[in-house]
Amino acid sequence: MSEILAEITGLAQKDCFYIVERHKNVFTYPIHKHVEFELNFVQGGAGVQRVIGDSIETIGDFDLVLIAGENLEHAWEQGTCTSPDIREITIQFSGSLLDDHLLSKNQFSSIRKMLSDAKHGISFPMEAIMKVYNILDTIALQQDSFNQFLSMLMVLNDLSRHNYKVLASSSFASTMEDNGSTRIKLIKEYIDNHYAEDITLVEIAGKVGMSPSAFSRFFKLHTSRTLTSYITDVRLGHAARELIDTANNISQIGYNCGFNNLSNFNRVFKARRGTTPKQFRQLYKKNKVVI
Repeated sequence: MSEILAEITGLAQKDCFYIVERHKNVFTYPIHKHVEFELNFVQGGAGVQRVIGDSIETIGDFDLVLIAGENLEHAWEQGTCTSPDIREITIQFSGSLLDDHLLSKNQFSSIRKMLSDAKHGISFPMEAIMKVYNILDTIALQQDSFNQFLSMLMVLNDLSRHNYKVLASSSFASTMEDNGSTRIKLIKEYIDNHYAEDITLVEIAGKVGMSPSAFSRFFKLHTSRTLTSYITDVRLGHAARELIDTANNISQIGYNCGFNNLSNFNRVFKARRGTTPKQFRQLYKKNKVVI
């Protein structure tokens, strides 16, 4: 299968940000990826399909996402949108803009977490969008580059203090979530290495010396998810990656990722991702650019 377009962004080496505002009536840019962070705001795009990794969602009139990670593919598809004027503001910046020394300070703790979560892509609720709307509305027009930099820091700070939604699964984005528990990390690593096998609660609980009932409560407390739900999402993330990166048939991919038959794979994938495995592959395939 062809590779995903690796975008060369407009970010200059000596600039902090690359900011551009566009007005259009159709999205035509193919699915792509890049190493830079990207904050993307869309206004008037109700009905557009937003694709971030293995997350596919239909957006409303306002949408704001933050993306990081060089392997996190993303695009905006026209979907059912018929708006004659779609406004898009894109802000791209290097991951080294705010170095580890600065991010380690207490004042940057919420921004640090948000930038880490952005490796999966994150979307912000309307409350957060409205909080930063006035800044986003004028940031591209600011003439003083230092004030523009301060405005962007304010945007990141304000957004980091709201609840946001993580989009792509960890297994798709090839990241390991860190919740501070050594036992949880051990279990997640085991699942990521054995997701194609039949994994039972008794087996997992035994690996950390807990009873099944105690482990279920422990896992839910630390992850806000059941073990079964987590395993399913890991399997789906790996399946989505294989659908994009290989030419394997869909039935084989389902089996490779721990689903016992094609109908079960199709049903679970559609329920969790909003599209069938075949439709997901076709969406990426029609938007790919050979590089």
